Amino acid sequence: MFNYFLNLTLYELIFLIIGFLGQGLFASRFIVQWIYSEKEGKSTIPVVFWYLSIMGGIGLLIYAISRKDPVIILGQSFGIFIYLRNLILIYRNTDEKN
Repeated sequence: MFNYFLNLTLYELIFLIIGFLGQGLFASRFIVQWIYSEKEGKSTIPVVFWYLSIMGGIGLLIYAISRKDPVIILGQSFGIFIYLRNLILIYRNTDEKN
């Protein structure tokens, strides 16, 4: 496994790091949601969940583009759109209440 990393070009290494960071952000959203729900005493999705989803999705999308992987590109593009739409709905609802 160590040889795999040694044989990567700088370009490949940079995009691998972006991919790992994106995956880390994307996975962290579940931990944040779990902690927030425990604190609230009910299943709740905090706004930060959607920001982590977007940031992680963008990182994974960049990685997928570098790998020319159409499956991940399509999946992350669609997901990012949904996460953005959720934020729009959240803030629109907040503005209407004020």
